[in-house]
Amino acid sequence: MTKETNPKRQPSFLEHRWAVWALILLITLIWGYAWVLMKEVLQHMGPFTFSAFRFGTGAVTLFIVLSFMRLKKPSRVQLKHMVIVGLLQTTIVFLLVMYGMQFVDAGKSSVLLYSMPIWSSFLATKILKENISKAKIAGLGLGVLGLVTILGWDLFIGQSIRALFGEALIIIAAISWGASNVYYRLKLQGIPNIQVTAYQMGFGTIGIILAAVVMEWEEPLQLNASSVFQILFTGVLASALCFTLWFVILSMIDMVTATLSTLLVPVFGLLFSSILLDEKLTTGVMIGAGFILSGIVIAQLSKPKHRKVKSLSS
Repeated sequence: MTKETNPKRQPSFLEHRWAVWALILLITLIWGYAWVLMKEVLQHMGPFTFSAFRFGTGAVTLFIVLSFMRLKKPSRVQLKHMVIVGLLQTTIVFLLVMYGMQFVDAGKSSVLLYSMPIWSSFLATKILKENISKAKIAGLGLGVLGLVTILGWDLFIGQSIRALFGEALIIIAAISWGASNVYYRLKLQGIPNIQVTAYQMGFGTIGIILAAVVMEWEEPLQLNASSVFQILFTGVLASALCFTLWFVILSMIDMVTATLSTLLVPVFGLLFSSILLDEKLTTGVMIGAGFILSGIVIAQLSKPKHRKVKSLSS
């Protein structure tokens, strides 16, 4: 693992635990609302075309910011690692998620993708040799129970082949995201977070563009006020901003705590979907949300282990 440097240049507010949780709350709220937009935008364009616009916009935004920053360009080895993270976290995850969402409700899609903490935690213990405390195991268990409660019996019975296929794709996406988290910690931690996000998103977007050209070349594309807003929100905020902050969080706290916190995303996703898309907010959803929140609280009973993180501009 790359040794981190320049701890003196770390923003002082990030030394406080409340600041970490403020970042987590911010990105989970934005990601939760983004699920509504990701479902709505399919009325205007194909899923791969939207993903190309979204992450292309995010990558361009980040590279514009980087152009004003005096950062050393990544080495060839670092670029190779960024390509791998881009494929795992951007190309594979969002091609599978957006395609799967054609067959699965937005709320349920968000729940399935955020099974990611299970895979991240498993890989972290096997590859990163992270020790998981009893409190974190209990918290993760409650989080998983919450996801299953939210999905209800629909996960096991009464589903069409198309729905099962879509759900399987989204679960594979969750595994890929978990693998990218571990790969980042192994190979790219210590590189400025905004730089990692820009390059991995840029490389990942190339793969998505290729898929869009092959699969959706002749499909209709509508660029109007609604679809442009959906692209800009998910591209600039949910992608450029939030994935940069996500790498900051991964650098500061252990893998289990970081990934477990993302279980708030499907809770917010289901809430926004019920309000804006009229998707049903069932008793199971509310009970499941309670399990998830309880799991996050219980996981914090073990002593926090902060990691030194470089400034976004260092």
